[in-house]
Formats: sequence, C-alpha cells, structure tokens
Amino acid sequence: MAPPSCTRGAAHPTPRRGAARHATRGTARRRPLCARTLLATATLAAVAALAGCSPPPATGYFPLESGHRWTYAVRSDWENQTSERSELLLETLGEDRPTEGLGPAWHRRSDDGVHYWLKADDSGIYRVAMRHELQAEPEPDQPPRYVLKMPLRVGTEWKAPTPAYLLRRHAEFPPEIRNTHPPVPMTYRIEALGLKVGTPAGDFSDCLRVKGTAVIRLFADPVNGFRDLPLTTTEWYCRGVGLVKLQRDEPTQNSTFLIGGTTVMELTAWQ
Repeated sequence: MAPPSCTRGAAHPTPRRGAARHATRGTARRRPLCARTLLATATLAAVAALAGCSPPPATGYFPLESGHRWTYAVRSDWENQTSERSELLLETLGEDRPTEGLGPAWHRRSDDGVHYWLKADDSGIYRVAMRHELQAEPEPDQPPRYVLKMPLRVGTEWKAPTPAYLLRRHAEFPPEIRNTHPPVPMTYRIEALGLKVGTPAGDFSDCLRVKGTAVIRLFADPVNGFRDLPLTTTEWYCRGVGLVKLQRDEPTQNSTFLIGGTTVMELTAWQ
C-alpha cells in the first residue's frame, strides 16, 4: 500500500463511516474501503537518485510532482462467494509541510480523504506522515516507512509493517482482523525488471514487479487452533506512469472461524 494504496503506506485508516461491510451473494458498487486505499498508496515505487525534495523526473517509476491523477478499478472477492466492486482515485498535490520539523514533502491524496506525504533521496522513496479524514493533524511515521528502496535491481529488499486488509471473523464484532490485531512485518523484494504489463488503461513497458510476504498468527478454529496465515502483496510499477496493478491475497486455508479473500486493483485512466 502500498498504495498507494491504500498502498503500502499503512498506519491504517479505518473504513468510511456508514459504508456497507460487503455485498451478499453478488456484486455491490460503492466507494472503496480505506483499507484498499492503503493497499494502493502504501506501495509506491522509486525514482532515480534525488536530492532532497526537488521535483523528480517524469520518467521515474512513481511521479510525485503535482498534477498527476490515477483511477483504478478495484475488485475484492471473498472465500464465501461475496464480492465488492469500486473505483479509487489518487492525485498528487505538490510540496508542502505536513508538520513542524519534517520539512517539505510530496503530498498525495485519495478520494476517500486519506492524505500521504513522501520524500525521496538516494536511498529510495519513503513515507514520512499521513492523515485520514477523522484526524485533525498529520501523524508522522516513526521511523519513516520505505515504500521502495534503491538500488532498483532484482533482489533489493526492505521491511514495513502491514495489517490484515481482508481477513475477517465470522462471528465477532468488529469482524475485520485489522481492527484488533497489530500489524505484522512484511518483507518486500524487487522480483523482476523490464516487464510488460497490460491494464484497462493500456499496455505498458519498462515495468518492475515487487512482492511482499508476511504471516499472521490467528486462532483458526477449535480443531486447528492457532495457525500461521500468509499475507501476500504483488505490485507492478511502470516507468513514467507509476502503479498500474496491485494484487493482495489473504487466504484462510479452510478455517471455519475466519474468511479471507483477494483484492485486485488495475489502472483504468491516468494523467
């Protein structure tokens, strides 16, 4: 999140007040949950070595300067055959100062009211603060959260905490695991460079793929007791465009107490 998106940027916003939990036996169209916003913006890709916060070149893998907009189709499918469909809009707002002491940072915003501030230097791109719609002031990241580290080559790794975005309990309130279980460490790794990726917005070349893996230990059911469940994020970034696709997988491995699922985000329009 990100995400973006969403991202990979978690300190994790809560869902929009009044939003339905999920569709029953079918498809629902509504505004996206903030968790999906995190999946998008929480996973940001890198630009080449930058000095301070000077505007990065447009040929970078994640444009930060003002005036860019990305629209994504978001599809979430759960193991109980329910699903959600929605649209997510992200935009860049240029440089400002989120809080005293942080200095200027690149400001991004999702259409459900989540704001992110990022910096870039020779070590990569990292998030330094965020604010969701119920917060009066931005909350600094301590320490800053890398979203993609340099060098941009296969094998580069870094870590960042992640919540369970999709896992839910059948019979507890609130059902979302992320509301009661702390984030767990996820290891991100650049898996491939020079890829071609097709999306509803078009076909892109010179793309890189990042994969994040983690496990979360939860009580699965009385028969199996506690079990380590996998959390996996795969992201594709393309030069000059940014994030074009993201997939998050959180299976329950046949738990009777839990339900998991998959979320896929694909770029439908950008500028």
